[in-house]
Amino acid sequence: MPNTAFHFPSLSRAMTRIATASSVRNARSGSVVALCLGALLAIAQGQSSKGGAESPEMRQLHQAVSLAEHGDKKQAMTLALQLLEKDPKFEPAMKLKGMLLEESGQDSQAIEAYQQALTLAPNDAELLLKVAVYRLMAGENDDAIKLLHRCIRIRPNDGDANFYLAQAYHLKGQNELALAAIRRSLKIEPSNLSVWQKYGELLCDTRDCEAGLKWLQKAQKADPTLPRIDFDIAATDYKLMDLPGATQYASRAVEAQPADAASWQLLATANLKQAHWQEAETAFQRALALKSDDAELLLGLAQCQVELKQFESAVQTLQAVLRIDPTRLLAHFYLSRAYAGMGRVEDAQHEGALHQLMMEQATFVRSTSNEEREKAIKAEAQKLLANNQEDSALRLYQEHFKGSPATLADAFVFVGKTYLFSGRTEDGLRCLHQALRIQPKVAGAHTYEGILALKDGDLNRAEREFQAELAIDPNYQLAIAELGEVRYHQQRWSEAAEQLARSKTTTPELLYMLCDSYFHLGKVEDADLNAEAMAAYARRKPAVMQGLIDLLNRNGQTELAKRLGS
Repeated sequence: MPNTAFHFPSLSRAMTRIATASSVRNARSGSVVALCLGALLAIAQGQSSKGGAESPEMRQLHQAVSLAEHGDKKQAMTLALQLLEKDPKFEPAMKLKGMLLEESGQDSQAIEAYQQALTLAPNDAELLLKVAVYRLMAGENDDAIKLLHRCIRIRPNDGDANFYLAQAYHLKGQNELALAAIRRSLKIEPSNLSVWQKYGELLCDTRDCEAGLKWLQKAQKADPTLPRIDFDIAATDYKLMDLPGATQYASRAVEAQPADAASWQLLATANLKQAHWQEAETAFQRALALKSDDAELLLGLAQCQVELKQFESAVQTLQAVLRIDPTRLLAHFYLSRAYAGMGRVEDAQHEGALHQLMMEQATFVRSTSNEEREKAIKAEAQKLLANNQEDSALRLYQEHFKGSPATLADAFVFVGKTYLFSGRTEDGLRCLHQALRIQPKVAGAHTYEGILALKDGDLNRAEREFQAELAIDPNYQLAIAELGEVRYHQQRWSEAAEQLARSKTTTPELLYMLCDSYFHLGKVEDADLNAEAMAAYARRKPAVMQGLIDLLNRNGQTELAKRLGS
């Protein structure tokens, strides 16, 4: 699937829109400073009117503004700095400094000036919007959202603030909130073409691609030069499986922006889906020239090479994929096909078996675990518990899983294991026991108490807890795997291998035990196969990886050890 994430406008265009409180998407001519000075002077004059006659500082500010309007930015900056030297808290001068720095392309210095100005004038809507967009472009999405909400509270009918709030929520993957924000922007600015474009994109991302496509086409018809409009239409056509349409608009997108890797990738993928192998290969090569060492692009190129019977090239490409990301399951599938095409039957069978093993592991883990979803709230929950806000952590879990079958007992299990992993054993056990009182068959409570027992070296208690979990759910993956660990420590190799293999675990430490068990049983082929899978999952755990290399060397698998360790 190509990357269809939205493209944020360039810094200069985005900041021009904010500074002028007009449409960057329908950009007007004139410099940032020239368009902003009227607003700045209005603020300054409002300040001076409180004191009666115009102050010397105000006269100097007028002079600086006039110089900027007539193109003498250097002298305007000199006057602004002189004003700030006399009074570092003179906010209009600080704001002018930021505008002049921005106009000269000194963005990092400009944001410092704007931030200082915002400190002096915390309710200045323009400054809130400016700083928010800088935060957005720096990837500080949460800070940007807070600033944009403050701006909207001050100025509810600001179409720009709602537009960028939609951008911020979109970046965080919170598309329903993004859609609500862009609808407000559309209501405020019903004729703004960039709002139409963003609305279409967000409709598509919230699974209403047909309605989204209509808005994108409407925007494109009104202004075919809108940035990335062809890409957005191509991506929407692709999601609607209109592959010829996706190819047509992706071709236009690469013509408009030949240095955009995402457009080439979309064109390549649309061609690949239509089995246009040569065209897809060419597009993948163009994308890789712009974005080298990208595993997804290399995998697409390799598929084309296999279909074009360029088997040796495909093997080299696929090996490059696995060097970058050893968990790419399809790489093993296409390696199997490439080796078969070269007549290397044994290698083809090995890669096919490895693909099947890793596919079973990945499928089983995805279908039985909530851990990925819990990751989103893990850090926040840890902070709450560190501050003894257990009730807040429980509410956090319940709110996060609202609409799912998760119960209060599940929340106590989550909080309990979080306590255990942070070393607060007593609190962890208390929460796990509370979960079992509320719901005796709640998933996970016995397992995490068993893991604690394993950590303490109490194999009998650990086994009792894991067996209690399996009495509730015989297919609970983590309990099966941990029971395998108990058997491993008991040196009951056959039972350890059976339980660990049955668990379909992808945990490197448990896969190490599985490999060692197979070696003890003389099942070298199974040990080697699982060693390769383990190496993929342990790529960011050098100590565990070294343990695997040592295990292979001890068992005479020096060639495999050398290959996996390289």
